[in-house]
Amino acid sequence: MASRRVAIVLTVLTLAAVPASAQIDLTGSYNSRMHEDWFIRGPGQDLADYTGLALSDEARAIALSYEPTLLAMKERQCLPYSPYAFTIQPGGFSMWSEFDSAGRIIAWKTASQTIRMSLTIWMDGRPHPSSNAYSDFTGFTTGKWEGDTLTTYTTNLKTYTRRRGAGVPGSDQTTITAHFTRHDNYLTVTVIEEDPIYLTEPNVVTRTWELDPRGNIPPWTRCESVTEIARLEDSGIVPHNLPGQNPQERFMAQTYNIPQEAAMGHAESLYPEYRKKLKASYKIPAQCTRYCCGWVGFEGLPDSAPGLKCIIGGGYGALDQEIIKSQKAAER
Repeated sequence: MASRRVAIVLTVLTLAAVPASAQIDLTGSYNSRMHEDWFIRGPGQDLADYTGLALSDEARAIALSYEPTLLAMKERQCLPYSPYAFTIQPGGFSMWSEFDSAGRIIAWKTASQTIRMSLTIWMDGRPHPSSNAYSDFTGFTTGKWEGDTLTTYTTNLKTYTRRRGAGVPGSDQTTITAHFTRHDNYLTVTVIEEDPIYLTEPNVVTRTWELDPRGNIPPWTRCESVTEIARLEDSGIVPHNLPGQNPQERFMAQTYNIPQEAAMGHAESLYPEYRKKLKASYKIPAQCTRYCCGWVGFEGLPDSAPGLKCIIGGGYGALDQEIIKSQKAAER
């Protein structure tokens, strides 16, 4: 009987030492691996490139009205990004936990090297507020463990830009489900955006980061608004394109032979079956003239993508060639 009591006590103590639900320690600073979708996370999308998105007609019209110098306006330079903007940025991010007085984790927090506020992921079961409640740019997020994956749910967002460089909008009715899964030193984050206003189907983005003990990533990037374009100062001008007057609207079709419907973010183009539709009509461009050379000198990427020739005078290709020349001159 005594041995049975001892066994019971040991079992209770063991259970007390185990968290109430399966948890993986996500604490740390994580740096992005730029070989993954570097084009989106680095220089950003081309204007009027909405490939990979299922946009509504309203979203498409807003995106085509976008003019990049809009961000040069003082009142727009320092607006915070959406809470999951780090998935479309080149920088890293940090995660840490917060405890209550009993030592239980009540929240996880993330912060990144972009202009955005720290995201709090509440783990204590509190309910989401009313859709009419005040919220900041991070919205309101709760989380729960599903096996070894932390799954989060975000509501109460403000309007935001869904993709860098392209002006694709996200509405304040968007909800975001995200999954944080750690494999040793790698952390994969899958973000699923559902927007009844600007998307006809969910937008899914998956990115991977690597733990960096020396990352020391700050929780906020300081931003000071300045006059970037003198002609906009006190002019009252809001840079934009009128309907049907975006000079870049057919850029993707003209540069890469991508069908216009695919460049414009129609849902049909997201599925494998769409390739069969293209098979008889699509022709690969004769040679690469833009973004051909990778990101030279960053993360050890090669000077040029396999099988493609870097043409001097073609966008970032020309820049990369100049970097190569400078590096070789320095080596001499």
